[in-house]
Amino acid sequence: MEELDRTVVNMWILLGAVTVTVASVIAGGVAFYFNLPAVLIAVGGWLLLMVVSVVYQVRRYQIWRFSVDDDALYLKRGVLTRRKSVVPFSRIQHVDTNRDPWERLFGLASVVVYTAGSRGSDAYIPGLRPERAEELQASLRRQANRFRGADTV
Repeated sequence: MEELDRTVVNMWILLGAVTVTVASVIAGGVAFYFNLPAVLIAVGGWLLLMVVSVVYQVRRYQIWRFSVDDDALYLKRGVLTRRKSVVPFSRIQHVDTNRDPWERLFGLASVVVYTAGSRGSDAYIPGLRPERAEELQASLRRQANRFRGADTV
C-alpha cells in the first residue's frame, strides 16, 4: 500500500494548532466572563489540546494508506475508527484533483473519487504531490474506462 506525502502531517498539525488556538481563546473568554483564572485555563487547555492534536495527526498519517490494484482502489484510514474501503473501478463515475489554499501552501493536492449511486465523494485521498495526484487521477480514469467503457470518466 502507498502512503501519503510526509508533508501532509505538517499541514494537519498546523490546522490542528489553529483549531486548538481558536478553541483556547474561546475557553479563555468564557473563563474570563465567569471570573475564573482565565490565563491558567487557556494556557493549560491549549497545551493539553496541542499535545493531543499533534499525537492524533501523526497517528493519522501513520495509518493512512491506499493502493490501486487490478480491480479496485483500496483505502485504509482512521485513528479512532479504522476504515477500510474498496472502490471498484466499475463504480467510478469521475475523478477530480483538488488543491485548497492549505494544500497549495504546502505544495500538496488531493484526489476525489465519485461513484455511481452516491451523493458525494466516496473516496478522498489527501496529501499527494500535485504530480502524483494527476498520475493517480489518470490511472483511475483509465481503469474505470477499461471496466465500464470509454465515456465513463
